[in-house]
Amino acid sequence: MNRLPIACVALVCFFAASTFAAEFPVIKLGTAAPEFSLPGVDGRTYTLKDFADAKLLAIIFTCNHCPTAQAYEERIKQLVTDYKSRGVAIVAINPNSNDAVRFDELGYTDLDDSLESMKVRAAHKQFNFPYLDDGPTEKFSKQLGPIATPHVFIFDQERKLRYQGRIDDNERESLVKNKDTRAAVDALLAGRQPSVAETKVFGCSTKWDTKIDANKRWLERVRKEPVTLQPAAAEVLRDIRANKSDKLRLVNVWATWCGPCVAEFDQLVETNLRFRHRDFELITIAAQFPDEKDKIHKFLEKHHASTRNYYFADTDKYKMFEALDPEWQGGLPHTLVIAPGGEVIYRVTEELDFLELRRKIVPALNRITPWPGMSDAQ
Repeated sequence: MNRLPIACVALVCFFAASTFAAEFPVIKLGTAAPEFSLPGVDGRTYTLKDFADAKLLAIIFTCNHCPTAQAYEERIKQLVTDYKSRGVAIVAINPNSNDAVRFDELGYTDLDDSLESMKVRAAHKQFNFPYLDDGPTEKFSKQLGPIATPHVFIFDQERKLRYQGRIDDNERESLVKNKDTRAAVDALLAGRQPSVAETKVFGCSTKWDTKIDANKRWLERVRKEPVTLQPAAAEVLRDIRANKSDKLRLVNVWATWCGPCVAEFDQLVETNLRFRHRDFELITIAAQFPDEKDKIHKFLEKHHASTRNYYFADTDKYKMFEALDPEWQGGLPHTLVIAPGGEVIYRVTEELDFLELRRKIVPALNRITPWPGMSDAQ
């Protein structure tokens, strides 16, 4: 199993967070909440004045892509349920520049950190709190200095900062010992200062726009990776279908003359970049004649497909159907997601819905090698 990269994900996030903490420092206790005007997933624009009636305002910086942030989503919803009637307003803000998030940082999620994806996430997870986007400018986030997602800032009725830090002390809810945010809220509602007013935080580092250039350089390096193409006889296709490896296989059958195949190919390459550091591999199979291999290879190079690429080594396409997937009726594109051991967990003969595809891939990868910080609810 490819355990080392997965086990190191949280540590990478933590050390990256530490590196960027000084770039936009966390505001000091007692500081007044800065003004903001940010779009929400509900189509509204929110300002600080929208929460003027609240006894306390808790701003939680979170996002879509971070697995740690995902582990806390239900706990944030529960905070809203428990404290809304007591005059506590809870607002979630995405601080991340979506252009600063590398594809390989999306290996544990179905969505990126764009506003459109935030809308999908909020609806899918039934968020009961405003979810605002500060990613395009990060103006408000840079004034507060969230180190990682999630990071909580609690302001009193005069909108002075009284607590900043973690929600609690463990991504796995069953292992939580200290519920720091709840303790701070309870103290402030009772007219007391929190006994613990600041904590360290743990999670994926905030993706400041200063990382955009590094992201571009990474993508340029990836696009220089060698592109190979091999012939695949029926026996090779049967081996691919059997999947005796310990990886999840995404198999896409396509052709250069197939409009939908060409239209979705870049997203397939992106999917590979998202997940290839996990127990995952993308295999492409060109359903064309062997004498078209140069044309196929040229297409693959143009699209930077540094994946396992094949073309069918026979002129009888029907042998390809039977070897790879007897249930396939022959239409293109044709896609399979095959678990280790050969079980097909997703099959479609049409242009892909990539959100649906990712929602098949992520849970399947987590079953192969669970993310160490997975909460009980995940």
